[in-house]
Amino acid sequence: MKTQPEKIIIFDTTLRDGEQCPGATLNIDEKLVIAKQLARLGVDVIEAGFAFASPGDFEAVNKIAQIVGTENGPVICSLARAIQEDIKAAAQAIEPAAKKRIHTFIATSDIHLKYKLRKSRQEVLAIAEEMVAYAKSFTDDIEFSPEDAGRSDPEFLYEVLEKAIAAGATTVNIPDTVGYTTPTEFGALIKGIKENVPNIDQAIISVHGHNDLGLAVANFLEAVKNGARQLECTINGIGERAGNAALEELVMALHVRRQYFNPFLGRPAESEEPLTNIDTKQIYRTSRMVSNLTGMLVQPNKAIVGANAFAHESGIHQDGVLKNKLTYEIMDAQLIGLTENQIVLGKHSGRNAFRTRLRELGYEPTETELNKAFVRFKEVADKKKEITDWDLEAIVNDEIQQAPDLFKLELVQVSCGSNAKPTATVTLRNPEGDELIDAAIGTGPVDAVYKAINRVINVPNQLIEFSVQSVTAGIDAIGEVTIRLRYQDRVFSGHAANTDIIVASAQAYVNALNRLYAWLQNQPKQEEVTA
Repeated sequence: MKTQPEKIIIFDTTLRDGEQCPGATLNIDEKLVIAKQLARLGVDVIEAGFAFASPGDFEAVNKIAQIVGTENGPVICSLARAIQEDIKAAAQAIEPAAKKRIHTFIATSDIHLKYKLRKSRQEVLAIAEEMVAYAKSFTDDIEFSPEDAGRSDPEFLYEVLEKAIAAGATTVNIPDTVGYTTPTEFGALIKGIKENVPNIDQAIISVHGHNDLGLAVANFLEAVKNGARQLECTINGIGERAGNAALEELVMALHVRRQYFNPFLGRPAESEEPLTNIDTKQIYRTSRMVSNLTGMLVQPNKAIVGANAFAHESGIHQDGVLKNKLTYEIMDAQLIGLTENQIVLGKHSGRNAFRTRLRELGYEPTETELNKAFVRFKEVADKKKEITDWDLEAIVNDEIQQAPDLFKLELVQVSCGSNAKPTATVTLRNPEGDELIDAAIGTGPVDAVYKAINRVINVPNQLIEFSVQSVTAGIDAIGEVTIRLRYQDRVFSGHAANTDIIVASAQAYVNALNRLYAWLQNQPKQEEVTA
């Protein structure tokens, strides 16, 4: 009999399912940066990727296993279809990790069997049993997922799960692959599995769900009440289509309402013990990092991490909050790591003070990264009197976490006005080191800059999103620009921050074009999967 965990296991799939979101493709270094932060956050399992999908994905999983998969770190997991080649690649990729897991899956719904797999139920049963046993020959920690479980015949699902557990699966994951179920239905599905799979006590029940109807978090919380003990989620809820269940929402729901959920885990209702291993003070920082690196903006009214999550405009609300925060706030902003916007450094601050503050904020830059960020800090400090923690985070995210450094923006200069034609001149250096200069006229300064850059880099693309946000208040605030551009059927994102919004716009565009250019150099394109 498998001992059930005392806490809810948080399985983060930001680097696998989250990365399948259009435009959210990450390079290896960016994946490693996020993996390190996920470890600081305290996630129990990191699904680092789908090792068989491409050499790049294999290398990313392997590097995360080496560097983040320490004895005291999280379990490092790789996804694999129920195919020997996939499972073998996953095993090789995660080999360096102290704690490793193979997550293998095969569809079980009749619609998937008929149209995707073209296999009978008996064939799927045999494959599931054989491939779980094969995966077990590499590591003891095996997770099995019956894809599209939410639309599968329950009786067949029970049979598949029983076979998988008997073959060695230690976790059985129940995916609502298309985000179709409602909380009552999903809870009943988990309850049915608990009651009808004879050997279910030998495995941990996990859940994975998409947010197509906006019900993923609600479904998961209902699953916890009915016996699920692992939740598969992503930072900011990113993922295919409408995304996944959001880690920050699940964790904070379990934290704020732990008196309600305690009895479902066999605890006294009044227990103050956390229900997860997550360090909640790392939530906001992790959210910002993932948003910046993927180019997936967090909507202002997003629960927990949105810009308006702790803002009050209504006079009645403001009055109540000033008298007692509990009148309109059910949690403290500091609980998720959202600190006061205080001045921490100025233009006379030295490298040591700069490095120390970055470490306090959770960043561990290398010497090269520190040098780049410090130079940028000095440039910003000369323009701004007040440097805040948010400014520092913007500087670090912009300078350290870069797209492939192929084309470099050397100069951008614009001329515009109410009665003038907006004109831009740009200077870039190509991967061979040659200096390239061009100019263009546009409908506005940013349009002119982008047309000039396009003339230099000369890669067909369509700009589909352009967003500007202020990091802090004030006329001298750092502005963050996030863009998304399309090439054929793929989307690439770019991000940059600068006190000059035109410069930030140019840097973000070059950032995105570098991702596109690097991808074009690395054909064929990666295979994508779902679970």
